[in-house]
Parts: sequence; C-alpha cells; structure tokens
Amino acid sequence: MNKTIIFVVFAFFISSALLAQDAEKEKQAIKNVIQTAYVDGLQNKGNVEDIKKGFHPGFNLLGVRDNMLTKLPIYSWIESFEKRKATNPELPTAEKKVTCDYLLIDVTGNAAMAKIQLNRNNELLFTDYLQLYKFEDGWKIVSKIYYRH
Repeated sequence: MNKTIIFVVFAFFISSALLAQDAEKEKQAIKNVIQTAYVDGLQNKGNVEDIKKGFHPGFNLLGVRDNMLTKLPIYSWIESFEKRKATNPELPTAEKKVTCDYLLIDVTGNAAMAKIQLNRNNELLFTDYLQLYKFEDGWKIVSKIYYRH
C-alpha cells in the first residue's frame, strides 16, 4: 500500500514537471513569433517574409475610432509597411527602436493570448492584446486589439 502511494505521488510530480516544461516551451515559442514578426518585423522595419511567417493570412487588427470598430487586415498592414519602408528604408536607431515587455502569456491547448507593452526610448506607446493559434507549422498571430497610451 505505501509503495503504491509513493509511486502515485512520484508519478504526479514527474507529470506536473513535464507539463510545466511544455507550457514554458510553448510560451517561449509564442514570444519568438511576436518578437520576430511583430516587434522586429512590423514595428522595427524587419523582413517582410518574417512578418508573413508569423501572422496568419486571416489576421485582423481591431481598433476603435470615433466610437466605431475599425478593422485592418494583415495584407493591408503589410502593404502600408512596405510603402513606409520604401520611403524611408533606414532601420531605426537604438533610441527609436520599439521594444517589447511581455506582461502575460496564457496558453490553453492550441489557443493563446499575449498581453504586451510596446515602448520607444523608455516611453510607453501601446498595450497590445494579441491572440494566437497553433497550426501545423507553429504559432500564428490571428488578431490584435490595443490601447494607445
């Protein structure tokens, strides 16, 4: 009887540790997608292929303007990004570079939400809420809402 209880407790702790490792692995994968596609990509004039890789083609940026919901699909955002980059191709200097603080990443199965803050030169610009799904080829950002500070 005692050996059975010890085995069950031991198995519980081992499985809990493995689940915690998997959760941290998924959170790190999500951070990598956000950093590469969104922060380094869209915010800091990165590689458009990295942007496309991290955002689902059905992505929409949702906002509120004049008490009306606005929607910007990823293809329109990338088009605007490419025009700005063509007009001013220089990469941002260190003080003009956007940085990201990861406040919360919550994962349930293949769905996740990340709450992040974007800063430039120690000034808070946005609080973003990014929604992600995990597909066969990895995590993709599927939507965003935000608050402009």
